[in-house]
Amino acid sequence: MINFRYHVVSLTAVFLALAIGLVVGTAALNGPVADSLKETVNGLRKDNQQMRQTVNSLQKQLDMEEEFAAEMAQVVLPGKLAGRRVLVVDLPSGREHTEGVVKMLQLGGANVTGQIDIQDKFINPDNTTNNNLLELAVTAPRPNSVSTTSLPGNGHGVETSTALLASVLLDRPQGSPPVSEADRRAVLQAYSNAGYLTAQDKVSGPAEAVVLVSGQPYVDKDSAKKDESVVKIAEQFDRDGAIVVGGMGSAGGNVVAVVRGDPVLSQSISTVDNANTRQGQVVTALALVQQLTEKKAGQYGVGDNAASLVPKLPQ
Repeated sequence: MINFRYHVVSLTAVFLALAIGLVVGTAALNGPVADSLKETVNGLRKDNQQMRQTVNSLQKQLDMEEEFAAEMAQVVLPGKLAGRRVLVVDLPSGREHTEGVVKMLQLGGANVTGQIDIQDKFINPDNTTNNNLLELAVTAPRPNSVSTTSLPGNGHGVETSTALLASVLLDRPQGSPPVSEADRRAVLQAYSNAGYLTAQDKVSGPAEAVVLVSGQPYVDKDSAKKDESVVKIAEQFDRDGAIVVGGMGSAGGNVVAVVRGDPVLSQSISTVDNANTRQGQVVTALALVQQLTEKKAGQYGVGDNAASLVPKLPQ
């Protein structure tokens, strides 16, 4: 009969055998395995160092290209937009690049009549918000020259409100009475008080052209509707003046991608897909020059469906 002592001896023998096997195996493999691991680690360390050097080199190259673009702007832009009245409208997705765009416009001599920051609430697709936006477009104070019948009647709050804003911020059609400063201020105040937009400074007067600063496409559950609303903003401003969209990227459904893919919109709206860089900000100003002097739209940058890096302007 097997007793307890037999079990103890058996288990002890098993653990002793495991210990001996571990020691023998480690001793036998320690040299080759350790050498192999050390070689792998050294190789990875060298690869990492090379990649870091490559990244640093590319960053330095990018910085130099940005400096080159800034210096070239001093040569090619001055006087190109002298006397031109430009409104800058930006979206939350592109707001961090607006300052650079404005500087290039001013370097070209443009009179920036105002900067309007569109808030997220303006393009929120929630039905309640959209209905409120539509109601505001109908009830907000407006000049006598801008009647409700002249606004889009399809029930889309973003489209109708943008049409109203364009009518007071841009030049009126020939033969129509101009919008007074008081009327312009009243409309802007109504939208500002409701949280739909923010006017950075007092709007000095009507503009003849618009630069819409946007960013990458939205990625949340309402992304398709938000991107659609941004396109409607561009369309409505396009109806009343020349427009350039200074964006970031040209894929995924953002306004740059939609305009370039539309055979009608691409004939009247210019796009720049790298306005987040100095090079793109210079090109944005040059694209506006082309719009105002040649009445011609173009698609510029480094992304999909860009015609070239920069517009070819007449000498």
